[in-house]
Amino acid sequence: MALKDYLQQHNVVDMIKQSAPVDVSAPYNPDNVSGNTVVITGGASGFGAAFARRWASHGANVIIGDINDTGGQKLVAELRASTGSQDHHYQHCDVRDWQSQVSLFQAAARLSVSGGIDAVVANAGIRDMTPAATGLGFENPYGLDIERPPPPELKVLDVNLTGVMYTTHLALFWLAWNDPARDRHLLLLGSVASFLPLSGQVLYGTSKHAVMGLFRTLRGSSWRQGVRINMVCPYFADTAIVPNSGHSLVAGCGLAAVPDVVDAATRLMADKSIVGRALVIGPRLRIQEGREGEVGLVAPGTAEDGKPIWECYAHDYESVEIFSKQYLRLLNTLVWMRGWAGWFKDMARIWVWKKDRTA
Repeated sequence: MALKDYLQQHNVVDMIKQSAPVDVSAPYNPDNVSGNTVVITGGASGFGAAFARRWASHGANVIIGDINDTGGQKLVAELRASTGSQDHHYQHCDVRDWQSQVSLFQAAARLSVSGGIDAVVANAGIRDMTPAATGLGFENPYGLDIERPPPPELKVLDVNLTGVMYTTHLALFWLAWNDPARDRHLLLLGSVASFLPLSGQVLYGTSKHAVMGLFRTLRGSSWRQGVRINMVCPYFADTAIVPNSGHSLVAGCGLAAVPDVVDAATRLMADKSIVGRALVIGPRLRIQEGREGEVGLVAPGTAEDGKPIWECYAHDYESVEIFSKQYLRLLNTLVWMRGWAGWFKDMARIWVWKKDRTA
């Protein structure tokens, strides 16, 4: 068998409903988020707050969960004042606490104008507070030769991984529970650290790699719940999660612009045809002209240099191993059988109803 024939036989893109590659230069209509109820974890600041402002300005109803009560309440008051809508809400939520997230989702469904949740953004995240350069942190263990040494501090994993897993699990339930006629979207927040090593940030890099694994795996089956899943992976950006030392370390290369991250996320949120895609958002760069025969230097760019947004991990399901192919075929068969079972059940109910009417 020719290689191309083998690869084509193991292409399951259609099976998982994955959409075509994203054309980031094509226009999209951000007003498509109007009327949607959007839950954003960690939405009181950073990317979450920027998402909330953008989507609320286009008519979305935003519900924010965060531990920053002052910031969250202030943001909701701002959104209500700027949009004239009272359908924006804040609820205290510690993403590490399962019951806290359960309460957030139940409140969101109750407060929703439509009675359901249309989109969820698993945005909450923190960085390692003790990087390797300090001589402390996860990769610099010490004092473990005592009788009962303490375990390492894994709060970053609790927030960035366990919290995201809680959010995703709840999202798959509440989004599927919503009206099937409405768009149902789960947006994961990754990072450049989702696919590149980030020295000195072991826990952060591990957690973001895991979120990428969650995305790559889950996009093969979320279609069963009628949920489309996408992901954004920003480079270092000017938010509170990036320390001042991070700014100095990337000096000469520049930071990703928060508006570019918001634009990429809004495209995924508003364009209902995009399914199973991940976008990377980098700094705006331009290539300086070097001397003849030399590679030009990379320098910070401007708005005229375009938006540095591109796809990553786009081709996972174009050629899969036999397990995934067989498993997805089984899922399709089960969904097909469930559909026919529902049809026969409906026919039986109609027959019984007619029989009762003529009795």
